[in-house]
Amino acid sequence: MLCYWGAQVREGFGLVKPDNVKHGNSGIRSVCPKTAVQDMSAGQGFVGFIRDGKVSIMRLHSGDSDHDGKLKQLQLKNDRIRQIACGGAGAVLLSDSGKVLIMDKSTVCKPLKGLDYRQVIQITCGDHHSMALTNNGQLFVWGENSHGQMGLKKDHPGSPSPQHVESLSGIPVAQISAGGDHSFVLSLSGVVFGWGKNSAGQLGLGDTTDRDLPTVVNSLNQKKTVSISCGGEHTATLSKGGTVFTFGSGGSGQLGHNSFKDEHHPRVVAELWGSKVSQVTCGRHHTLVSVASSKRIYSFGCGIQGQLGNGEMIKQSVPFPVDLPTECNHEYAIEKIIAGKNHSFALFFKELGNELQQPKSNPSREILTLNDKMIDFWVSKSDTNSWNAIKKEINAVFSSTASLNGSFLKTSCDDHYQTSEDHCGLDFDLVKASFAKLSENKSVMAEVVKVVQDKLLPSLNPNPTGVESLRVYLLLPELIRFLQEKQRTKLTEALASKILQLNSDAHKVLETYCSKLPDDRLKSLVDLFQKESAMLLDHIAYGGIKWDKPKRLHKFVQILHRIYKACCNANRNITKSDFIIHEINDLLLILHATKEDLKDIWLTDICSCIRFILYYERALNNLKSYPHMFNLEAKCRFLKDREWEGSFELTLRRTALLEDCYHQLTTADPSEDLRRNWLLVLYTEDVSKRTDVNKKDFFINVFKELCAPESQLLMYNDNNTMGWFPTKLSVDKEKYFLFGILCGLALNNYSVVHLPFPLALFKKLLNVKPSLEDLIEFSPVLGKSLQYILDYSDDVEEMDMNFTVTWDHSEIELDPAEPGKMVTNYNRTEFVDKYVDFILNKSVEEVFEEFKRGFFKACDKCIVEMFEPEELRGVLVGNEEYDWDILKENTTYEGSFYAEHPTIISFWEVFDELTPKEKAAFLLFLTGFERVPIQGMSAVKMRVRPLFKFTQDHLPQALTCYALFCLPVYQNKETLKAKLIEAINHKRGFWEE
Repeated sequence: MLCYWGAQVREGFGLVKPDNVKHGNSGIRSVCPKTAVQDMSAGQGFVGFIRDGKVSIMRLHSGDSDHDGKLKQLQLKNDRIRQIACGGAGAVLLSDSGKVLIMDKSTVCKPLKGLDYRQVIQITCGDHHSMALTNNGQLFVWGENSHGQMGLKKDHPGSPSPQHVESLSGIPVAQISAGGDHSFVLSLSGVVFGWGKNSAGQLGLGDTTDRDLPTVVNSLNQKKTVSISCGGEHTATLSKGGTVFTFGSGGSGQLGHNSFKDEHHPRVVAELWGSKVSQVTCGRHHTLVSVASSKRIYSFGCGIQGQLGNGEMIKQSVPFPVDLPTECNHEYAIEKIIAGKNHSFALFFKELGNELQQPKSNPSREILTLNDKMIDFWVSKSDTNSWNAIKKEINAVFSSTASLNGSFLKTSCDDHYQTSEDHCGLDFDLVKASFAKLSENKSVMAEVVKVVQDKLLPSLNPNPTGVESLRVYLLLPELIRFLQEKQRTKLTEALASKILQLNSDAHKVLETYCSKLPDDRLKSLVDLFQKESAMLLDHIAYGGIKWDKPKRLHKFVQILHRIYKACCNANRNITKSDFIIHEINDLLLILHATKEDLKDIWLTDICSCIRFILYYERALNNLKSYPHMFNLEAKCRFLKDREWEGSFELTLRRTALLEDCYHQLTTADPSEDLRRNWLLVLYTEDVSKRTDVNKKDFFINVFKELCAPESQLLMYNDNNTMGWFPTKLSVDKEKYFLFGILCGLALNNYSVVHLPFPLALFKKLLNVKPSLEDLIEFSPVLGKSLQYILDYSDDVEEMDMNFTVTWDHSEIELDPAEPGKMVTNYNRTEFVDKYVDFILNKSVEEVFEEFKRGFFKACDKCIVEMFEPEELRGVLVGNEEYDWDILKENTTYEGSFYAEHPTIISFWEVFDELTPKEKAAFLLFLTGFERVPIQGMSAVKMRVRPLFKFTQDHLPQALTCYALFCLPVYQNKETLKAKLIEAINHKRGFWEE
């Protein structure tokens, strides 16, 4: 049944004889044609009906005609029509086969060129433009573009042929709608995009500025919008729960807000609150809504020609029920409501029994998305005829970004309607299960990969509109996980290239999405790019020279770095070790070996060797900016194996190390680059002795002087075990600059020194904010007191203390703007933060900056920043984790010595009997360092060889540069023990060459 009301029209529209038209109250008429009306549309000049796939058009009377035309059936050959959209001057038709036809003012129909080979699923018309949506989610527009309503680039003149709205590529569109001169698109997750004319705020963007590109209506985000309708200059949306929002022109009351004002933002129609509206449609100046549960239709807006259907010929600003015929409440249910310029229509269907026989949503109006039924068909069928159909479907789904982005939505609890810059709306369990099932059929998977590689990836837009278009970048890594190595590498590299082409805003959203992935999916994503990076590094290290490989490697590590940053910013519980590429160390080793080979090869091999060195260095240069991918061994090797431009000499007196050192550093040539020159220490007692032994001796002794309480450079904690910069200086500030230089020189020359600072120092050097834990390390009593304040659980509003800190014999206000401010339950975190900040930052700011300036004058900041604070401290200071069993296991024997040699057996027995202090002294004797290197005792590779040409009075000797221990063959164990203890106690650990 069709009901209609409004301006006078030809009785029954010609669908039935005039005698068969039923007249109800308030000017409402109803007809029941023999052939049911399947769909209809009303524009400014025409109304069209579809019956049994055929279209009948009737011209409505206008200013130049006082009567309607006759109902005329269009000649459409064999095309069956399923949808009609009437606009300002003509109409657009959509056939069952997905073909689009256009009808002009003379009612002549012809196919629309440009969409011939596309499957169109939805059409809509405005006053001067039309839109069509294809089954793969592409939107096409044609007509005029006077207000940007086509959504194309600025100043586009309009076009009679369909133009692709590329900015919406990747958006899984659920519905399209066109108004007078504005357009709207609704995504599957309820995101609303509007563009075109905005003179009355009909785009809902809070202003009256026209838009020539699709723009997200942010105020409708997460409102679960399920349908949208455009009027002449107003718009209405319907949320899943039945809530109606309207915005735009309100001069006729068509917004339903009990006013005649325009609204520039979407606003709830309060009078309909709780009605659970099921449909909404906008006419030129009025609006209709239907409530299926109560079988009611409400209207508001312009009713001067009776188009409100309630007997009032006025403008009405609040919803009132339409006076429907009685049988509508008993025999029929509402199927569709249509609003035109001066007319309103309602299609009804007959109820059978107690069940509503309302048609279900029509799949032919929805874009293609991947689902279980489709996958099951692909995987299970293998005959030739089925395979051709499967390939066609695979191509349709996997060549379309919109189709993929509309698949795998998390529908439980309407989760995907929460899609935003923080929430992607995907069901990753469904994604995993679906791709796992696809991988069961190798032919299907190969076809999917081919389509993704050849069609999907090349089509990705680097400047996407809307966050839903970024889902594909989360889905493809899941697909790649199930591929074989060759397919995986190729597709991963292509994906990485596309990710890197995205604009900065898209990058930020994608990084947020990655940071919020479920733990297993995040780990899988990291593994994907980590393994591909490792594999390529392996090829670079052990394969021939292929100059494209370093560039390809850079793509992978850039993506890995972005994921790492996202995880750090989101404090995700994923270990930093997951990002380490251990093969970097292999490449460093090979580079080092190749440089060593360069010293020994014949002239004919030099060019080849240099080419390999340049090749390896190019790959490493692409990695330097990503220190979190280096393991500790690689970082240390990077520090140790640098190229030196020359040497920087210090000539010192052993009796005045610090004095001479200060003097020479102060008077050194300012152009001297300490970071690029190897330190050479000479002693005035024997300037001819130019050896690294001198340097190790220098660092050990100069840092003992620097950090001794007598130097007054540091203030010490209560246990005198750890130092910090003093607040009140007892020495010249310049000495901290020199102190920093010496620390930098020690690091630059890979020397372990005595530097009794808490971790806070190394954090500050790396621009990491120190924490309460760092203060606890330096001053456990004070730090734990502050922790107690944070943990205090009694419900006491004000504590018996104020915002002051007592430090270095001074009391300081922590909040100078509010002297005497008390600590309370509400501000105690602020108090503790300021307390820690004062001690570790503000109170030592000037001194620390001098130290830092000196430190980075002597060592390369880029290399230092490769280390974590704990690692930097370990490299410079070492540790006291003495594992002597590892030393024994790693020891090798040369000459006549072997593990079971009597002298060796005696040596280890003697060593086991040494005190911990004596064992540490032996490490100093052997390596020149008192503490264990950061890599642990396994980094100490002791070599033991016999010392020939000796007498029983000779002491053991050591070459510290090589951890070489020269041991005489003593007559007995007692002699060996005595001589060893004498050597380590009196020779200060250095072999006098």
